Amino acid sequence: MESWRNRYRHKLVSAEQALGSIKPGDRVVVGHACGEPQALVAALAARAPELNDVEVVHMVAMGPAPYAQPGMEKSFRHNALFVGASTRKAVEEKRADYTPCFFSEIPRLFKENILPVDAVLMQVTPPDENGFCSLGVSVDYTLPAAEGARTVIAQMNNQMPRTGGTKIGLDQITYIVEKDEALLELKSPSIGELERRIGENVASLIPDGATLQLGIGAIPDAVLLFLKDKKDLGIHSEMFSDGVAFLAEAGVITNRKKTINTGKFTATFLMGTRKLYDFVDNNPNVELYPVDYVNDPYIIGQHTNMVSINSALQVDLMGQVNAEMLGCRQFSGIGGQVDFVRGASRSPGGKAIIALPSTAAQGKISRICPELDRGAAVSTSRNDVHYVVTEYGVASLRGKSLRQRAQELIAVSHPEFREVLTIQAREKGLI
Repeated sequence: MESWRNRYRHKLVSAEQALGSIKPGDRVVVGHACGEPQALVAALAARAPELNDVEVVHMVAMGPAPYAQPGMEKSFRHNALFVGASTRKAVEEKRADYTPCFFSEIPRLFKENILPVDAVLMQVTPPDENGFCSLGVSVDYTLPAAEGARTVIAQMNNQMPRTGGTKIGLDQITYIVEKDEALLELKSPSIGELERRIGENVASLIPDGATLQLGIGAIPDAVLLFLKDKKDLGIHSEMFSDGVAFLAEAGVITNRKKTINTGKFTATFLMGTRKLYDFVDNNPNVELYPVDYVNDPYIIGQHTNMVSINSALQVDLMGQVNAEMLGCRQFSGIGGQVDFVRGASRSPGGKAIIALPSTAAQGKISRICPELDRGAAVSTSRNDVHYVVTEYGVASLRGKSLRQRAQELIAVSHPEFREVLTIQAREKGLI
């Protein structure tokens, strides 16, 4: 026991000392989402006058992303693997880049030196009695990046919840920075009547004993509202939030019927409020693993009745899904949608669901459209989608012809757009 305590003391430095190890031209990977080490990011940004051409790589930035702000271009260039609110403008203005990659395959970028990692900034719990730290709410790509990095800088935060499944030893950490601070939080979204109607329609597709993957936002949270009468649901999801904790406490989510990792909440990162963090802290039934395990379609497909629930910006009349772009603008990213859609497709009894409001721009634009916006990418192909759900019902696409798909999708579009969508479908030769 004494040996790890000695190693700990030798690695303990200030944030300024630790970030002094970053050199011009380095590639720095930052811990993900609510696991972002805020003190380390601030210390990195403070070195801007001394640095140039440092590439900062991560997915969702929940903090202010100072390295991506105007005026930082000579010091830093952000490489976004998913575009968030604080980095979107930088990507749009070409002061930052977006790199498309399925979430499950991001660890390969680091492990196979496609994107060699010079340094990782991460956040961990204090060591346990054996000298191992939990990565708390963010394992995902953070641990795989750390395993191959030249320098690993860990912010040790007593407010980070201790989660099971994955640990990191002190031997893997170069510098330790002690800094207790409140974790970043994702507040619960506002759920209106529209989201409730979509949620009720999605919930109608979920059988007792199903294992769920839920995305982020009002619609997945609305789905949870209509699962209170279900029995023995399970969670195998890239992330989960406060609503899952509520259903677990109500006895709806038990994980008893999961085919693998039975009895466990399995995820790769967490986003929520302190309620969620308190629920997972030292909870023996919560396990987080790297994303190349959790999001592996082969692993996902081993669950019986795996239900994948994701959102989209648009769906065209063939069933192609745009979940990440507004025309030519990169709005978000692919994340784990395709990982779970394909995993659910492999699952016995599995269902891949895309849920979205029928309109955008206060009802002026139909999200069910004859074709995706010019310049927009296809996030999920027409071959992969099983169901498209709006507030007007459920379109079942699996095994359906192009003609049948167009008819199903028009039927769940907003009534004001159904006539013009029918005309457009005929013009395209779909019906």
